Amino acid sequence: MTAPTDRMKLMRQRRLREVRLVVADARSRVVRRRIAKQVAALDPDRERDALAWIETISAFDADASR
Repeated sequence: MTAPTDRMKLMRQRRLREVRLVVADARSRVVRRRIAKQVAALDPDRERDALAWIETISAFDADASR
């Protein structure tokens, strides 16, 4: 068994930090318009390439975990 002081050190190291995320309200018309404008500006070819790359990498990662 570890000494009480060592246990306290471990507990302090394991403490979780609070993380706050601020996200836009998807119910807001302004936010939905802004998102629609950004989506319309995407290049379909580049998006297809990005998705193909993600699928390739995820398949590679799946093989590595076996």
